[in-house]
Amino acid sequence: MEQSAGDLLKSKGLRSTAQRRAILTALKGHPHSTASELEARMGVGSPGTGGLSKQGLYNVLDDLTRARLIRCIEPAGSAARYELRVGDNHHHLVCRRCGHIEDVDCTVGTPPCLDPVEDKGFVVDEAEITWWGLCPECRKATAVA
Repeated sequence: MEQSAGDLLKSKGLRSTAQRRAILTALKGHPHSTASELEARMGVGSPGTGGLSKQGLYNVLDDLTRARLIRCIEPAGSAARYELRVGDNHHHLVCRRCGHIEDVDCTVGTPPCLDPVEDKGFVVDEAEITWWGLCPECRKATAVA
């Protein structure tokens, strides 16, 4: 059974505010959303968001990321993107042409999937991998052109 936004917040020791619940709800079914996309989807400033302002949106995204309730990815040349899929060891495919992003499960399974040649004294617990290419739609459009 899926936990409610309020239960997720409480499980991480965060207060269950209308703003936090609204952002978690807005991310459901919309992985890899930018803050601007969330702002538009939620109608920032409307009553359903508990009076959430644009700055408040960024503050809550930061709080939720630090609490590991959401994950922030930053593909090169793209705005930061947020997703609910956390706690697993997945990676991303990014289309160079349209920017579409897909999740890809890690073949190793446990983090980190790669070890640096030299760790410089760090204890490595995660490795982010992004593969770049063309999505099926962009490949099709390129083949036609």
